Amino acid sequence: MAVEGGMRCVKFLLYVLLLAFFACAVGLTAIGVAVQVVLNETITRETTPGSLLPVVIIAVGAFLFLVAFVGCCGACRENYCLMITFAIFLSLIMLVEVAVAIAGYVFRDKVKSEFSKNFRHQMQNYLKDNKTALVLDGWQKEFKCCGANNYTDWENITGMPKDRVPDSCCLNFTVGCGADFNTTTIHTEGCVETIGVWLRKNILLVAAAALGIAFVEVLGIIFSCCLVKSIRSGYEVM
Repeated sequence: MAVEGGMRCVKFLLYVLLLAFFACAVGLTAIGVAVQVVLNETITRETTPGSLLPVVIIAVGAFLFLVAFVGCCGACRENYCLMITFAIFLSLIMLVEVAVAIAGYVFRDKVKSEFSKNFRHQMQNYLKDNKTALVLDGWQKEFKCCGANNYTDWENITGMPKDRVPDSCCLNFTVGCGADFNTTTIHTEGCVETIGVWLRKNILLVAAAALGIAFVEVLGIIFSCCLVKSIRSGYEVM
């Protein structure tokens, strides 16, 4: 009876973890879509290591949702094969997440270089494409920056009048404030470094969230293995 009661508890905890997996799956998919939208707006659509990251995040989120569904069916029916499949797939997801983390670390400088290159490319289109202008203005206002490396990058933009930067570079935004500017009235820091600093400040939150998901996945694997062992041994766990 002690084993039966213990397995009931394990089964209940597994249900709780499955709910967490469903939530994580939805969260990962939403994050992947959001990152993809940002990349589409700020980075060219060429296939690069950086542009593949949101695709992998979305794929992992969708796969985790499917795996959680399999685990839910297996736990409800106390099906040995489904629970084994759940444990194997959950282990595969963990391996993919580790691979993505390693790839993100390895390609971190490549992503920064890619972002800088494409930010400059978008700057060249600032006066030609209203959508590009809106995106760059949004970034410069949000992160209080100007240009890629610094405000002088705008001097090299074809068609941009001398002694002028976009109004979004101004400390106090008003129409026409970027004309005849001086360094005391605009943001002088470049957007590439400023955004990089923001990412480094927030990377701890991302790492903490990733560790939390990994911990839940490990618990899911352990509980599913316990349930599989109980089912195989012929114990009643309902």
